[in-house]
Amino acid sequence: MAYYAHTTDNKDKSDWQLLIDHLLNVAKYSENFANTFGAGRMAYTAGMVHDLGKYSKEFQERLEGKKHKVDHSTAGAKELEKKYGCQIGRVLAYVVAGHHGGLPNGNKGNDRNLLSRLEKKDIPNYSSYENEIQIPLIDKEDIKNIPVPQNAETLAFSRSFFIRMLYSCVVDADFIDTEKFMALDKSILRGANKNINDIYIKFENTLNELELKALNNATSINIERQKILQTCIEAANWKNGFYTLTVPTGGGKTYSSMAFALKHAIKNKKDRIIYVIPYTSIIEQNAQVFRDALGDDVVLEHHSNYDYPDSSFDTWSDNEKKHRLSTENWDMPIITTTAVQFFESMFSNKSSKCRKLHNIANSVVILDEAQMMPLDYLRPCLWALVELINNYNVTVVLCTATQPAIRDMLPSNVNPVEIIKNPIELQKKFERVQIQYLGNKNDFDIAAEITKLDQVLCIVNTRKHAKILFEKITELTSEGIYHLSARMCPAHRKQILAEICTRLKEKKTCRVISTQLIEAGVDVDFPVVYRSMAGIDSITQAAGRCNREGKMNYGKVYVFEPEEHGMPKKGRFSKNASITRSIVRSFESNILSLEAIKSYFELLYDFEREQLDSKDILKMIKEGEKDLLYPFEDIANNFNLIDDIMQTVIVPFDEEAKRLIFEMESSKYPGMYSRSLQKYSVQIYAFEKEALVKAGAIGSEKVGGLYWVVRDSSFYNNLIGLMDAENVKAPDEVLLF
Repeated sequence: MAYYAHTTDNKDKSDWQLLIDHLLNVAKYSENFANTFGAGRMAYTAGMVHDLGKYSKEFQERLEGKKHKVDHSTAGAKELEKKYGCQIGRVLAYVVAGHHGGLPNGNKGNDRNLLSRLEKKDIPNYSSYENEIQIPLIDKEDIKNIPVPQNAETLAFSRSFFIRMLYSCVVDADFIDTEKFMALDKSILRGANKNINDIYIKFENTLNELELKALNNATSINIERQKILQTCIEAANWKNGFYTLTVPTGGGKTYSSMAFALKHAIKNKKDRIIYVIPYTSIIEQNAQVFRDALGDDVVLEHHSNYDYPDSSFDTWSDNEKKHRLSTENWDMPIITTTAVQFFESMFSNKSSKCRKLHNIANSVVILDEAQMMPLDYLRPCLWALVELINNYNVTVVLCTATQPAIRDMLPSNVNPVEIIKNPIELQKKFERVQIQYLGNKNDFDIAAEITKLDQVLCIVNTRKHAKILFEKITELTSEGIYHLSARMCPAHRKQILAEICTRLKEKKTCRVISTQLIEAGVDVDFPVVYRSMAGIDSITQAAGRCNREGKMNYGKVYVFEPEEHGMPKKGRFSKNASITRSIVRSFESNILSLEAIKSYFELLYDFEREQLDSKDILKMIKEGEKDLLYPFEDIANNFNLIDDIMQTVIVPFDEEAKRLIFEMESSKYPGMYSRSLQKYSVQIYAFEKEALVKAGAIGSEKVGGLYWVVRDSSFYNNLIGLMDAENVKAPDEVLLF
């Protein structure tokens, strides 16, 4: 009797995929993936038996059309634990048992947990597998190079992480082989990527252009930027490790960190670079910088605004198809992604999120604006980074102007190395602003002061405050007034920023009220900046928009205490501001020094000591150490970096947007418009969306089943963006970049 893994429409079974072929293919793919971290034979074994349950008569009848519900994942798990016992066998059993439904809990929860699965009796007879395959042997030689805990402190974490990585190899292999059989047109678009050497050759052209510009405009700032770049290129020859890159705002860290990453990848034979960015509002800009410098075909941009719908694959261009497929497993050489995507994947239990993990091995990971790592999950995030470094040949760089004081949260044998030779001296060379603390200022006072200045940027903490200040200033003057917030779609913000940059360059009046979105990844240069009280890291970023090019001896940065609506009640914002006030008292006008920044983060982490692993992720893992009974499902459910799920709304901002919306409405393949409409999207909370629907501003149904669309154009203001419905009132002012 022939046993099959997958079917086609042909009833004669002549082109059905034989089960033995599928198992061999998955085993070989899995082995190749796991060879990167010394576990090739273990992955081969798991791949070879992952579908053992398909050797049952019941499953084969299901393929023929009978309505059987067949558990085909438990069989291989039972055989592996029986053959290899509680250590190796249980590790492999997790992988096989969870290859469809997700990594299960060990011994907690319902009958989905691993021990219940291993004791399960009511599964169909699958003994026919013995006629076609043998469960591979694993000996001491096969496991001598697998990842091992570096010390007793990390024992449980290392072992649980290894299970995740092995799982990633097998589920990605299973997806890939199934796709190759079921959808060959998709499969052939995978792979065939440029290597890092070729990418760096193109990048050198960009670096040469930067050097030429610096020579033609040899300001002290440009000279220092070139020195930073050169330091990073020299440091790229260092071995695999954990590094920090402390560069003042405006120091050119985007290009310098990428230069380090590419050169380091070549030197250490790494496969890819993963650039992790905290905000979706700036990832698009950074991704475009990398596409321009490295080539559009080598950069994958993957974040929540860039998820593709599953429909209409055939209507996309080949480049879009390749991009969509690569979001599944990160098999491109340059990845730009968000901290949410990166860290949630490492603590997920679902195959769809975990299949990319094995491609993080043997890479360079750059964490841009590293001080923004999620505070509630900081300890487990740091431990994951350390595990990647110690056992998966990953180099990690924490890149920021405000380096967080993380040493005490790392395992005892880990000590990051700074790339910049003398960060304190470098910071002094970039000192180009004077800070003054103004104390309490009401909106009228701030508006009055801003109208007295020709070129000034005011950064506040909430959309509401930005809107109020903008309206007060427009009551006083109408010349050169601009508003920026995430209520404006990217195309709108880009247009406004272009106008701002032109007016600044031409020395025309330019007064800007912005939320925090302008603080990272936006190159503007104002002589005066006002900053509503916030954390030191935010104030430092704001200062980076003042006298950025060093054309004045010193720019002016004024920090003020806002009215109540200017300080969010939600989150830790008030506490961060309180810590900043204590730093102001201790350091006065020197609050941007590295010493002050270090003191700020030490105080912050001390205050939040009990919340740095607020969901007890590390404790949950530690409790499973004895018998390898880790609560993978519970950990995934508890590891959520964003509590509030945002809704994407498309706005008819210009004629192109209106055309795209019209075409999407009438198209059989609305998914093909996803990328084009991204620049017209605004992210809002669910309660805001519901109120806008009720007010008639937004249609009651998603267009094409994909997007909410603004129907009443009066709800989108060309000065401040998407308006709230009159009856929308958030329970607390929300913080939104």
